[in-house]
Amino acid sequence: MFAAYVAVNLLTATALGYGAYLDLVGHESIATIADRLSVPRSWMVPLGTLLGAGAVGLLIGFVVPLIGTAAAACLVLYFLGAIGAHLRVGDRRLGSAAAFLSLSVAVLALGLAHRGAW
Repeated sequence: MFAAYVAVNLLTATALGYGAYLDLVGHESIATIADRLSVPRSWMVPLGTLLGAGAVGLLIGFVVPLIGTAAAACLVLYFLGAIGAHLRVGDRRLGSAAAFLSLSVAVLALGLAHRGAW
C-alpha cells in the first residue's frame, strides 16, 4: 500500500507542478483553455499558485501526514471546480481535468488507506 501511495503521490505532484508552471508562465495552451471556459487570463497566476501549493502540500505530506491529506482533499475540490467550469460553458473536453481529479482522489484514498484518517 505504501509503495502505491508513494508512486501516485509523486506522479500527481509532478503533474501538478508542471501544470502550475504552465499557468504561471501563461502558456498559450492554458490561455486557450481559459478563453474557451470564459475564465479571465488574470486568474492564471492565482490558479497556478494553488496548483503549486497543492503539489508542495502532497510532498510535505510524506513528513506531515495531515498536510498531505488536506492538500489532497483541496485538490479534489479544485478539480471538481475545474470540471464545473467546463460544464458551465457546455465544454465536454474534460480529459485533463478528469485525469487530475482521478489522480487527486487516488492520492487522497491511498493516503487515508495507508495512514488512516489522520
